[in-house]
Amino acid sequence: MQSPSVPTSDASTIQTPDALPTPTSDASTIPAPDAFRAPEPDVSVILPCAGYATRFGAPYAKELHCLAPGVTVLDRSLEAAVELAKSGLTVRLVVVFRAHKLDTVGYLARYAETFQMVFVYQDESLDAGLDGAIRSALPLTRGPVALVLPDIVVDGVNSAGSLLAALRRTRAPGNSGWSVVAARERDPDTLRQMGALTLREPDTPPEGEGEGGDEVLTVGAAAEKPSDPAGFNGLWGMVAVAEEEAHRLPDVVRKGADSPLAGAAAVVVKEIVNYNTVAG
Repeated sequence: MQSPSVPTSDASTIQTPDALPTPTSDASTIPAPDAFRAPEPDVSVILPCAGYATRFGAPYAKELHCLAPGVTVLDRSLEAAVELAKSGLTVRLVVVFRAHKLDTVGYLARYAETFQMVFVYQDESLDAGLDGAIRSALPLTRGPVALVLPDIVVDGVNSAGSLLAALRRTRAPGNSGWSVVAARERDPDTLRQMGALTLREPDTPPEGEGEGGDEVLTVGAAAEKPSDPAGFNGLWGMVAVAEEEAHRLPDVVRKGADSPLAGAAAVVVKEIVNYNTVAG
């Protein structure tokens, strides 16, 4: 019987290390470290999309509710953030989500060329609510920070530019580093469901208007969903804060906390609509 053939072990057929190609060491072919880095953002926007929207009462995420053909609540809530990018700012959008919000994550692909987007799961060890969502996002923010809620829409002639105006107010001389986009509101039931504000009305009409034509007032007091809304006459839809104060942002949405919004500038818009309710 013929013996099976085996591979030859002739050393002449085996490549020696000297015969193997060696990587080039030409530094000109190696990308610089900065080539792998995203540009440093001018402003960060926290978008908390991890909630369950039990009050909304629909089988889909409240922010994906259609308001017009091709336009959802989320698109409307992001209009002011889009305006930041249109103004020339590099905007980092930090999206906080849970596994049940993957439809929202997919929907946000339409903004991939508008924002520098990063996504983070809500850290359940921090807090299950909005407070925990903000805490999950803060380590990924750079520069001044804006809080934009996906179920809140600001409306009015100058609403698109209101967040840019609020961010500019955080750097105004004498400002506390805080600013809000706000609307007047007296209905007690609405105030109980929102971030309520006491807006200080001027004794005399202001000589000028805020950036973009919005009226700018001052926040005298603030409370998250107060059980007793007496004394409040407004509510906030978006919050802007200087980078050095951003660590206090969770206190804005924590019920019973000492709100850092007292003394903040308030860029007033015509209306703020909450879509986290059937009525909204």
